[in-house]
Amino acid sequence: MTTPRTRLPDSRQSPRFAGLCTFARYPRFEDVAPDAQPVDWAVYGVPFDGGVTYRPGARFGPRAIRDASQYIKTHHLEHGVTVTDILSLADAGDAPVRPYSCEDNAKTVAQFAQSLGDSSRTKLLALGGDHSIALANLRATHARRDAGALALVHFDAHLDTVDTVWGEPYGHASPFIRAIEEDLVDPKRMITIGVRGPLNTPRDLDFARDRGVTIVTADDWRSGAGPRALADFLRRIDGAEAYCSFDIDVADPVYAPGTGTPQVGGLTSAELLTALRSLVTPAGGPGITLVGADVVEVLPDRDVSGVTALLAAQVAFELLAADAAMRARA
Repeated sequence: MTTPRTRLPDSRQSPRFAGLCTFARYPRFEDVAPDAQPVDWAVYGVPFDGGVTYRPGARFGPRAIRDASQYIKTHHLEHGVTVTDILSLADAGDAPVRPYSCEDNAKTVAQFAQSLGDSSRTKLLALGGDHSIALANLRATHARRDAGALALVHFDAHLDTVDTVWGEPYGHASPFIRAIEEDLVDPKRMITIGVRGPLNTPRDLDFARDRGVTIVTADDWRSGAGPRALADFLRRIDGAEAYCSFDIDVADPVYAPGTGTPQVGGLTSAELLTALRSLVTPAGGPGITLVGADVVEVLPDRDVSGVTALLAAQVAFELLAADAAMRARA
């Protein structure tokens, strides 16, 4: 019998609605002995929404995602892996935040994230919070790798490469222009999936297009061109270290109403799960080498019946399962 690398409470003895609310009931980071069991993934929250341009409230997202994750189980049916057997997982709590400054917040969160676990082994999964927090987690992820600029798989209704909004260069519309400028991300090895309009101006596309970002619109995905573009992208990056940033507004508001910048015509939850699972290709193919991730922009006050937080929790689990599946295949 396989010894689990992550030990969870027995759900038949301790109900899933009882006890401390950590992500998917994973142990607290401080309860995992690092000398006996180095943590493979530290999940942490970033309760910050000072960078939003429309509806606030995503600061409450990490709590909502954790709460929705209590019914997540350990075995991934489609990948055929029991995630907790392969990965040592822990919830590291919430990062300290600086609510009145996007720039200061990015520095503070990156410093916290960089302090978690073994810098050569522990990967970072951030739960937002607005999308500005992706820059902090990217900085921390990049600092503990030795591979130059990272590849990036980005799910979003928006490109998030706007230079400034209202004079703010570190808001949730700008994390990836900053990440590219800081050489954290290689734009020629970046794909953005789910983009749709209307736009403020056609020039909103210029920065990404001019630098070689692969743009897959929601209509591209439904037509079949999008899945082919993602498969081509994975072949092109050929196993390079990659980060995944998932903005919940990539989903249609029917499936994710609880978000600050909803845009109709998005992907279904089933389409998004299929896309995430396709990051792990059949044996012999170039699957993703995931080294960090974030799931952002859950706004609980607008979340009908908690469906947005539930989808976000499942997305976070899918990302962990993708890494577990790639390790099992290796």
